[in-house]
Amino acid sequence: MAVFTEVSEDAAQTLLQRLSLGQLTGLRGIEGGIENTNYFLSTDKGEWVLTLFERLSAEQLPFYLYLMKHLAHKGIPVPDPQADRESGDILHQVCGKPAAIVQKLAGKSQLAPAAVHCEAVGAMLARMHLAGRDYERSQPNLRGLPWWNETVPVVLPYLQEAQSTLLRAELAYQNHVAASSSYAALPRGPVHADLFRDNVMFDGERLTGFFDFYFAGVDTFLFDLAVCLNDWCVDLPTGRHDAPRAQAMLAAYQAVRPLTAAERTLLPAMARAGALRFWISRLWDFHLPREASMLKPHDPGHFERVLRERIAHPLHMDA
Repeated sequence: MAVFTEVSEDAAQTLLQRLSLGQLTGLRGIEGGIENTNYFLSTDKGEWVLTLFERLSAEQLPFYLYLMKHLAHKGIPVPDPQADRESGDILHQVCGKPAAIVQKLAGKSQLAPAAVHCEAVGAMLARMHLAGRDYERSQPNLRGLPWWNETVPVVLPYLQEAQSTLLRAELAYQNHVAASSSYAALPRGPVHADLFRDNVMFDGERLTGFFDFYFAGVDTFLFDLAVCLNDWCVDLPTGRHDAPRAQAMLAAYQAVRPLTAAERTLLPAMARAGALRFWISRLWDFHLPREASMLKPHDPGHFERVLRERIAHPLHMDA
C-alpha cells in the first residue's frame, strides 16, 4: 500500500464527519503494496483504514465493496465498508478519487507462518468461497488470463532471453489449460485473488480477518487456493515448496469444501498459473513504475523462482 495521493487532515476529517466516525486524532500513510493510496485513521471512536483507489473506476468498485459487506453478513471476518450517514453510500470521494473507509482489523500479519496458520487460512478460505456463492454481483478477475496476454508483450523487452523464453512458454501453456474441458469444469465464484501473508490478520494463532479485496473477482476457487499455497507454503528466499504447511492448508480447506476431481487434476497447473500471474504483475510494476511516495516495488525474481519450482516439482494433492 503506497501513497499516490496526499490526504490532508481536513479532508480526512470531512469524510469522518459524513460517516459519523468521530474526531480525527491521527493520520498515517501505509507503506507496501502498489495499487492504491492507504491511510490509517485514528479517531475518538476507533481505528479505521482509508483507501483511495488509483486505478479502479467508480463503476468497478461496487463489486468489491458490496462483496465485503456480503461476506461480513455471512460471518466471514472481513472489513465492513462504512456508509455515509445520510445517503447510505459506501463508495465515497476524497481528493477527487473514489474512496472507501473500513474498520481496522485486530491483530497483525503473520509473516513467518507455521502449519497452524496455514491451516487457519485454508479453512477460512473455503468458508469464504462457500459464503460467496450466492453473491449477486459479477465481475471478472481483472488480473486474469486476458490481462496476462495483454501485459506479457509489454514486459518482454525488459527481460533476458532465458526469462523471455520461460514467460512465453508458460503463457502458451496457461492458454492451453484455459481452453480445456477440465478447466471449464472447475467450480467458480468470487475469489480474493491476492490473499498473501500481509492480507490476513492473526491474534496469536487465531485468524482475525482477511482484507484488501481490491483484486477480487469471479474466477476459479482453485486459482485462489493456488495463490495462497504459493505464498503461505513456500520458502521466501528460494521459492521452494514447504510440504508440511501445504498439507495443513489443503487438509483444512478440504475439510470445509472438498476439491472436485477436476480441481485435483488441475492443481499443478493452477499452482503454475498463480506464480505466473504475480511474476507478470511484478515485472510490470518494476519496469513501468508509477510515481508515489512510500512506493516499494516487489522483486519480480521471487515469482520467477516459484514458477520454476512449480514446473520442476509439480504440486499434487499429497503436497
